[in-house]
Amino acid sequence: MRKSYLGVLAAAGAWLLLFALCFRYAPVKETFAATNSRAECVAEISSRRFLFDRNADVDLPMASTTKVLTAIIVIDDCSLDETISIPKEAEGVEGSSAYLRAGDEYTVRDLLYGLMLRSGNDCAETLALHHSGSIKAFAQAMNKKASSLGAEHSRFVNPHGLPAKGHYTTARDLALIAAYAMENETFREIVSCKYYRPRHWQNKNKMLWNYEGAIGVKTGFTVAAGRCLVTSAERDGMKLVCVVLNSPQMYERTAELLDEAFRSYRMVTLCDKSKQIEKLTAKEDFIYPLTAEEEKAVTVQIEKIQPQPTQKGEFAGQMKIFLKNDLLFSQNLYMI
Repeated sequence: MRKSYLGVLAAAGAWLLLFALCFRYAPVKETFAATNSRAECVAEISSRRFLFDRNADVDLPMASTTKVLTAIIVIDDCSLDETISIPKEAEGVEGSSAYLRAGDEYTVRDLLYGLMLRSGNDCAETLALHHSGSIKAFAQAMNKKASSLGAEHSRFVNPHGLPAKGHYTTARDLALIAAYAMENETFREIVSCKYYRPRHWQNKNKMLWNYEGAIGVKTGFTVAAGRCLVTSAERDGMKLVCVVLNSPQMYERTAELLDEAFRSYRMVTLCDKSKQIEKLTAKEDFIYPLTAEEEKAVTVQIEKIQPQPTQKGEFAGQMKIFLKNDLLFSQNLYMI
C-alpha cells in the first residue's frame, strides 16, 4: 500500500513539474489593460502610416473626441483673438461644461482652451455658432473638413459629441483627423497645456501627467460611446497618434499600444535631400516609420533620363523607394 501511495505521489510530482515547465516557458503577452477597446489604432503622424489597427473601420459613437475636429476647424478659419459674447443658446448645454453665461465675453482662444481642457459643451456650441451661424451649418463644415482629410466614413451632426442619431466615426478616421490637427502649432499648444491660468482651467487628460512623451489630445465619455481617448505622443523623433473607442481602461490600453509602437518602429531617413543621389539631387526628404525587419526589405530605384541634361536644376530622372513590392515614395531628381 505504501509503495502504491509513493507511486501516485511520484506520478503527480512528474505532472506538476511538466505543468510548471510548460507554464514557465509559455509565451504570455504582458498587458496593462484587462479589456481591449471596441476599436483602436495607432498611426505615425507625418506619414499617416497605420502601425496597428483593430476594428478600426467600425462605425462607432465617439463622445467628446468629436471636439478635435471642432477645434481644428475653428483654428483654421477664425481669428483666435476676437472677443465674442456667449449666446443664450450655448448657456446650460447638458454634459461637461465650462459654465459659460449668456452675455459674458471670451476670446475665441479662451473658448478653445475651455473646449479642449475642460471639454466644455457650451464652448463647443459657442464656437460652432460663431463660425457658421448655426449648429446645422457647422455640422456641414465638419463633414466637409473630415472628407477632405480622408475621413470618409464619419458623419457629424453636432460640435461636442453628445449622443445623436447619425453622429459617428471610426478609429481610423479619428486618427486621420487628429494627425492633421497635431500638425498645427496652435492646436498642439492648446491640447498639450496642463493648466490654462487665465481662466483657471485644468486639463482632464491624465496622459499628459502619466505617459512619457504625451503631447495631447482629447478624452471623451458618454454611456453610448463608452470611454474614448485620442492621444498623441513623441519619442526619439517619432510622433504617434493613438485612438481607442469604447475602451473600459482607456489610459492603460493607450499606454500599451503606444509602448508597443515605439518599441517596434523607428523613423528611418530613406532620402536625404542634402546628399547627392548618383550625382543628382532631390528636393524632398523622405522619412518613414519601419521595423528592423522592414528596413532590410527597402529598395531604392533610380531612373535617369538619357541623354543626361547638362544644366544645373534640370530634370534628370526619378527616385522610387519600395518596401518589398509596395511603392512608398517617388520624386523627381535634378542636375546638381
